[in-house]
Amino acid sequence: MAAGRASRKPTGVQYAALPWRLRGDEVQILLVTSRRTRRWIIPKGWPMDGIKPTDAAAREAEEEAGVSGTIDKTSIGQYRYMKALRDGYDLPCRVEVFPLAVTEERPDWDEMDARARRWCSVGEAAGAVHEPQLKMIIRRFGAHVAAAQRRKQTIPVGHGRRTA
Repeated sequence: MAAGRASRKPTGVQYAALPWRLRGDEVQILLVTSRRTRRWIIPKGWPMDGIKPTDAAAREAEEEAGVSGTIDKTSIGQYRYMKALRDGYDLPCRVEVFPLAVTEERPDWDEMDARARRWCSVGEAAGAVHEPQLKMIIRRFGAHVAAAQRRKQTIPVGHGRRTA
């Protein structure tokens, strides 16, 4: 925690999409900037009443990055970070990550004026994010998809649902 700041809740839970695509044989990851700090992150948000974690993650990808596709219903990992709240407190958060195979990228989206987005190689994406656990999730996922592609197997989103 930063000096003078305390956490007021034990832990917040968020759900994130890891948007990805294949360009030739290369796995690419879509990153967006956070609104306030402009750091590179993946789309994520708070749980929503009556909405499954995967659907919440897919909705965040739509709102924050303007992408949709097939989201896997199985989490590929979780990472932790400290969310700096506007009231000066830090909230420890645990983020569940779900891969989103992107099939549509819109030129205009809800938060386009507040965020930038960019497609990166797996190595660039892992290098751009700050959280060590997220770096590992990105690297491991990229290696898994690349290995499946080399074997010409179906990419691991078979359990997913198409999002709007």
